[in-house]
Amino acid sequence: MRITRFVPSRSVALVAVLLVVALIATVWLGMQPQAPIAEGASTPAEFNPAPTAAPDATAGPPWRYGRADARFTVVEYADLECPFCRAYFAVLKQWTDAPPGVNGQWHPLPLTTHEPAATANARLVECVGEAGGAAAFWQAVEWVYTHTRGDGQGLPEGLGYPGITPAAQQCLDSDRPDTLIRAQSASAAQEGVKVTPTLRLQDRQSGKTLLLHGPVEGDALLSAIDLLAAGGTAETASKEMPAESLGDMSR
Repeated sequence: MRITRFVPSRSVALVAVLLVVALIATVWLGMQPQAPIAEGASTPAEFNPAPTAAPDATAGPPWRYGRADARFTVVEYADLECPFCRAYFAVLKQWTDAPPGVNGQWHPLPLTTHEPAATANARLVECVGEAGGAAAFWQAVEWVYTHTRGDGQGLPEGLGYPGITPAAQQCLDSDRPDTLIRAQSASAAQEGVKVTPTLRLQDRQSGKTLLLHGPVEGDALLSAIDLLAAGGTAETASKEMPAESLGDMSR
């Protein structure tokens, strides 16, 4: 018996060839290495994460509390063994949370009458901050003020900072905090700051400053900031303003 052979038409053969070529091209493209996405390149909208808000607390030193982009900065020169500073610290921190455009900054100033405890406490908070950042620093300051006996008596014997990290301990075993504290103390002396607490208001927009001796709060602090905002003269900006007392405590 004779079997009839199937002979494809030209059109069918052309389609088959095109399919084979397409299949080979697909396999070849799939085997090619993908080019890495350049850093910073845009991704599709559905995968593009929303921008992260800037943190409120900034790294240091100098250690700042509040918005990093605030126009005005209230710098507090403080001694961690000073009872007056201890009472004022919470007041100033709470006040800084309220006015818009104002942040706070810490400037350590251990007083010779409170040594060696004053410097020991300053070393502790600086090293905790170096190891853990701004939030850890402010937490350490609050802890010291809560537990110190004050007036140079220092922390109770045997009481150590809870959860001290190896990084913080390594800092304490070095001379880094001593170098920082000496530099900031020298800076305070050059600016005529000798008592604690002392405030220096900074207008970061105009560069003008006001030096305020003693704890200042409420309307007096707002008035000083208004003075800077009004763009006073250089003579006015360097003027020392009288401070309002905080309660009946003595320095």
